[in-house]
This record gives sequence, C-alpha cells and structure tokens, in this order.
Amino acid sequence: MILNSLPLPPPLRRGDRVRPVAASSALGDGERLAAGLAILRDWGLEIEDNQGLAERRWGYLAGSDSERAADLRPGEPGSPAPALYACARGGWGAARLLEQSLRQPDGWLLGFSDVTSLLWHRVVQGVGGGVHGPLLTTLAEEPEWSRERLRALLFGEPLPELEAVGWRAGVAEGPLLVANLTVASHLLGSPHLPNLRGAILVLEDVGEAPYRIERMLTHWRLCGALQQLAGLGFGSFEGWREADGRADEPEDHRFELDQVLRERSLDLGIPVVAHLPVGHAPGNAALPLGSLARLDGGRGRLTLLPAGGGG
Repeated sequence: MILNSLPLPPPLRRGDRVRPVAASSALGDGERLAAGLAILRDWGLEIEDNQGLAERRWGYLAGSDSERAADLRPGEPGSPAPALYACARGGWGAARLLEQSLRQPDGWLLGFSDVTSLLWHRVVQGVGGGVHGPLLTTLAEEPEWSRERLRALLFGEPLPELEAVGWRAGVAEGPLLVANLTVASHLLGSPHLPNLRGAILVLEDVGEAPYRIERMLTHWRLCGALQQLAGLGFGSFEGWREADGRADEPEDHRFELDQVLRERSLDLGIPVVAHLPVGHAPGNAALPLGSLARLDGGRGRLTLLPAGGGG
C-alpha cells in the first residue's frame, strides 16, 4: 500500500537530457513531434537523437515490442542518463511491454492515455516521477497555462490547485492516481494495478459512449475497486456525444455523460469532483502519480500536498 508519497526524481535543470519514447501507436506525424520537442528545447533541455522515430513502425505500432521497450532503457554506458523520458503519442501498445521484465528507468516519465499502463506499472514498482500530462505530439496544442504547469512540475516549482465542479462534499487525502479509464480498466485483475485503497483517483477518456463508460465503471464496482478509494475525480471525456449514436432518440431513451458519472459514483460515500482540466481536451493539467493530494468535494479543488502530507 502507498501510505506516503513516492519520492520524485531531482528537478530538471537546463542542459538535462530528454529521451523521446514511442511506446504505443506509430507516430506518422513528424511535425507535431517536432513542435513538442521545440518547446522542451526552449526550456533549455537537450534532446537525444530521435532520427527515424516518426517512421518506425510494426503494423499499427511504433516498432516491435523490443524496439519500443528499448526506448525506456538507460543510456549507453559512459553517456549521461536521460532525466526525462517523454512519450510521443498514445493509441495502443504500451501494455504489451509489461509482458516483458520491464524495469522502470530513473528520472521522469511523461505521458497520458495509452501511457497509463507505464505510469501505473511505475507506481507498482514504487518508482516516483510518473507524470500524467501532455504527450510530445500534443504539447504544442496545450494552452500556455498547461505548458507552464508542466514546466513548473518538472523543474521543481510549486503548482496551483486545480479547479473542478464539486459533486459530493467531503475532504480526502491520499496518494494520487490518474488514468485513462479504458486503459486502466484493462489492468484490473493484473499485477500491474496499483493498490487503490485510500487513493485519490482521477479518470479521463476519449471517444467513448456513455453506455461504454457506464459498463467500465460498473466493472470497477463489481471488482470492488471504486469502493477502495478515498476520493474520485473525473476529467474530460472528449467526444462522448459523437460516440453516443443516440442523439436523435428521445431524451428518456438515453443518458447524458454526467448522469452516468454521477449515478456510478455518488453512492460511494467519498468526495467526488468532475470537469477537472485533465484529459484529451486541450488544457491537460500535469499531475504526478504517487504524490500526496487533497480532494475537496465541497469546494471542487484538487491540491498537491507536501511529501509529509497535510498543509
């Protein structure tokens, strides 16, 4: 059980090395990758050679399992180790790497969506520094406040609390977990699921219809997973209307997204907030997994706490 926060890696400094990681779907768009890397260069970071990363492909994946896993291995002996492993895109494929004996690298690991598998595996191994935040191919599309929040987190600066909409009052403190709902749902029952007891969990997703979201949350309830939490937050669920396919049906023949989220969460007896700026919509606030957090359901606030808790 995570009773205290996982230790974070040393804050980044100008001149630190960044390793671009393609652990999931093939990239195909070198321009968006280049735009994200340019922002990291503006922060004074050095980018490792990534020639051929955008073209690397094995079917719909960004290379074979061994090629993608190699992106997460330490640098060559005698060369500076990367201080930041920045994932290029999501899609699918990262969970396949957990079938190998994958040792999480030192330093920071940044990503979201399909990268949830790697971030949660990192927590299971007791390694801090996993950041649920923009991918290299989405970073340039983020608003200035979101990019600045990511920079501040990686460089060891304080972060402001996140505003949400309070759905169920109460205050809870615990280790923070953030995840794509679909990806995390497929870790249930595996050894790569972090201990959820006493955790603050934030969920997001994209392109999922309300009935599929309801089905996944019901699975979590049947497993007893949601009942273990200290607090629950919902981020953005981009594209749910387009995926629903029931817009033309009478209102009493369908459920809106918020109806589903409320019905599957408000009876848990824990603080619940919604509409956190976390997920696939631009404005994807960076959050460190395993760090202590406070969720205030009455005020609709998510706050990171010092390592000792409280404050």
